[in-house]
Amino acid sequence: MGTATGIIRALNSGIKHIATKRFTLRYPEEKLKFVGDGYQFDPSTGVGIAGLKGRHMLFHDHCTGCQLCSIACEGVAEAIAMVKVPEEQKQNKKSIMPQIDYGKCVFCGLCVDACPFYALYMTNDYELSSFSKEGLIYTPAQLAVKPYVAQDSEIQITDRGASHG
Repeated sequence: MGTATGIIRALNSGIKHIATKRFTLRYPEEKLKFVGDGYQFDPSTGVGIAGLKGRHMLFHDHCTGCQLCSIACEGVAEAIAMVKVPEEQKQNKKSIMPQIDYGKCVFCGLCVDACPFYALYMTNDYELSSFSKEGLIYTPAQLAVKPYVAQDSEIQITDRGASHG
């Protein structure tokens, strides 16, 4: 009797798992749909606005070259280096802007929190893979480009767990 009960329980468990929808996506073909926007920080109120912490976006017209983003990153990942840019901005007298090495970045968002001029923002873009280490270093010109994120799936949470819709 004990062996038959064990077999029935095992079959029951297997049938339950076959009936539930998988949480895994077929990644290159299907992409996760994110609700909301990327992570940002409001220095006037001192409040961080929750969102996905993906690739950074740099607004050249807001950056003053104060280096606070680089200083905030020093103790964590040392992923931000200030580099000289050819174009001159009225508010950026030194003509230096952040360059981010995504091989070192831990996506903590401290650089966004440190910027008092809303120059850095974290987008929903999470596809940053590259075949070389140099491909992971984003220059100020690359950071200024708004990422295109095509998303197909969204998370649905029910009493049975989470799955993709």
